[in-house]
Amino acid sequence: MSSGFWHGKKVFITGHTGFKGAWLTSMLLDMGARVTGYSLPPPTSPNLFELLHLSNKITHIEGDIRNRSQVMETVRDAKPDILFHLAAQALVRESYANPLDTFDTNTIGTLNILEATRYCSTLRSCVIVTTDKCYLNNEAGSFFKETDALGGKDPYSASKAAAEIICHAYYESFLKQTHIPMATARAGNVIGGGDWAKDRLIPDVFRAFLASKPVLIRNPAATRPWQHVLEPLRGYMLLAEKLFTAGHVFAGAWNFGPQPSGIQSVEYVLSGLKKILPFDLQLDRAPQPEEAKTLALDIHKASEKLGWTPCLNLDQTVQWTAEWYSGFAHKSSPAELTRKQISDYWRLA
Repeated sequence: MSSGFWHGKKVFITGHTGFKGAWLTSMLLDMGARVTGYSLPPPTSPNLFELLHLSNKITHIEGDIRNRSQVMETVRDAKPDILFHLAAQALVRESYANPLDTFDTNTIGTLNILEATRYCSTLRSCVIVTTDKCYLNNEAGSFFKETDALGGKDPYSASKAAAEIICHAYYESFLKQTHIPMATARAGNVIGGGDWAKDRLIPDVFRAFLASKPVLIRNPAATRPWQHVLEPLRGYMLLAEKLFTAGHVFAGAWNFGPQPSGIQSVEYVLSGLKKILPFDLQLDRAPQPEEAKTLALDIHKASEKLGWTPCLNLDQTVQWTAEWYSGFAHKSSPAELTRKQISDYWRLA
């Protein structure tokens, strides 16, 4: 990224109280950006947003992306240069329990953001974050490219595929001839310190570690494109900068995932975590809703056209994640743990 680009930029983030949103907010503040965040209250307790005291450092607005009038008013008043849309119902298992809320949040919520975007006269760059699960997965083990078919067997995946289709339609119909270039970003399985979400591998491990209980594992053989949270966030920031400076040539869909060596099984990740956070495993034999067994992303487009490639291999990713949680368990300052990892990461990037 260009030195000094973010300094003084007015950035609007939805979902800033979530795991990825809190890390992105911290990275942007580190670069000198002026951040406005719009989101529901933090989804867990504890949560990274409050641990980092981010509400004191940004314009923090609590709201629901399904509230169209509030979304429109908030974006208009913020007058952002750049917008990141991260707010979502992001859990596959939760989508089975509450499919209507999942579709409402991930489709209508995204639609509301797009409506606000196209009427924002100051905006020059818009990045809509979806997921690698937006692809129609036939479990063939192939690496998904941005041009592959979209779809989903579970409500979460289907809602995100629908959001991608909505974004494409809005771009072609309303934004393509304007001053607002827009792109969608599809990242793999993101891990890192400060995630306490329900039914996610790393938070489940940490909770089990603190309670001295076994970790219940649903499918240790499932493979995922694991990456540290800082990796795709740097990709989102780089993409937003390119949209701002070069315009519509960078519009469209982008994958942000690990190198092929980072596509490993749940069991592999657990073995690395155990070196720093010792715990026992127990196979969860209860009936489970269907989830993808294999996922892999082709990242050639981001590498060739954005100049983005991952900085951390999987072993480093797991180590950084475990070290953050270990530090937190031993009463280290979450702000210092986060600040140090961001600083160390920028030196690598």
